[in-house]
Amino acid sequence: MRTTIALLLAGLIAVCGGTASRAADAAKLALVIGNAKYPDNEFVLNDAANDAQALADELKRDGFVVDRQTSLTGDAMRQALDRFYARIERGAVALIFFDGFGIQSNRQTYLLPVDAQIWAEPDVSRDGFSLDTILAEMNTRGAAIKIALIDASRRNPFERRFRRYSAGLAPAIAPSNSLVLYSTALGAVAATGKTDRSLFVAELLREMRAPNLSAEQALTNTKNGVVAATNREQVPWLSSSLTTEFSFAGLVARPPDNTPADPASTKPAPQQPVCEVPQAEPTPSADDLARDPVIADLSRKIAANANDAISRYKRGQVYAIKRAHALAMQDFDVVIRRDPRDAQALNNRCWTRAATGDLQGALADCNLALQLDPGLNDAFDSRGLVNLKLGRTAEAIKDYTDAIQRNPRSSSSLFGRGVATRKSGGDGASDIALAKSMDPNIAKEFAGYGVTECVP
Repeated sequence: MRTTIALLLAGLIAVCGGTASRAADAAKLALVIGNAKYPDNEFVLNDAANDAQALADELKRDGFVVDRQTSLTGDAMRQALDRFYARIERGAVALIFFDGFGIQSNRQTYLLPVDAQIWAEPDVSRDGFSLDTILAEMNTRGAAIKIALIDASRRNPFERRFRRYSAGLAPAIAPSNSLVLYSTALGAVAATGKTDRSLFVAELLREMRAPNLSAEQALTNTKNGVVAATNREQVPWLSSSLTTEFSFAGLVARPPDNTPADPASTKPAPQQPVCEVPQAEPTPSADDLARDPVIADLSRKIAANANDAISRYKRGQVYAIKRAHALAMQDFDVVIRRDPRDAQALNNRCWTRAATGDLQGALADCNLALQLDPGLNDAFDSRGLVNLKLGRTAEAIKDYTDAIQRNPRSSSSLFGRGVATRKSGGDGASDIALAKSMDPNIAKEFAGYGVTECVP
């Protein structure tokens, strides 16, 4: 309680009396991280490295002392944060930019180093760095203004190991006088592609360079620009408790122009959607799988100990995620032979069988998994897919609804229920739209299972 009161008083002192000049004259510090090379990911996030460089250059022009880092391991990321905290003086402007993979757990957002080893929920807090904790530490060290710019709402390879959905990021619990901007809405993910630049950062840089524009307005304009450019498919999340005047580019003698109009309001009305069948991702080659570092590491552990069921189960998950279904089946078969009551392994085999068309075998696996663990949410989702492919739309809708009641943010269950509803003669559009807003690649994933939203 004493610490809270002291911090509150410090914040009030920073706000009172000449706030604009105080913010302009205060030390400005930035930690810019672009984590591009995750061994667990299929390709390098070139946009993360390029965007980190571009933002670091802009912040330097704006008078920030910048520490730019790329592809940090957990130890290196901890050291970078410690250096950042140590440089913060009372009254400073402190900014962190992170581009890479993020994940939410227990209603917190965690930023992931490149060597994170995440196979279950507890691993997130062990290997990730809590954004709430980072902001709180910036505040404790005396920063008058705290800014966090987070471009980490990508669908990542870590969540799919223990979740059937991609949860995006959680709201930040930020101290007073803070600005936090995420590249997408809470609980949503942006499409991940092999691009060299991020739309979010391009919009951000343009607004940061505008003179006579407050930092809060710059971030608001960034949000509006992304919304307009993506026809509302990507909606950044902005949280502000800023009370001190601050501008990235500073003020000039000319009075500021009127506040720019919301670009989203002038965007032409979108055309009516056309039902298109997305092309499913191709199955990786044997050489691609052999070069995968996660698979190689798990294979070494299995070769050293043939009874290592945990490594075999994990390898089966990775194979399934990479659409190497035959290899995934082999691993799950071994795990289940050793423990026929392993509900999670049965669910994973059900999902894999459903993807390959062995629907009766998949149904038996899912039914047994739910018999062993009646609350296993992922098994309802998997059985929904089985029933959908069997043409049993009523049963599919019920399974997906049961899954959604347990997890309303499951893009897989929402999309599946929308398709099942549409195939049964209903609308289903709201479920499908919500699923796509959370995961822009969900239609492509279902196309890989042989399921599309189009109804003849």
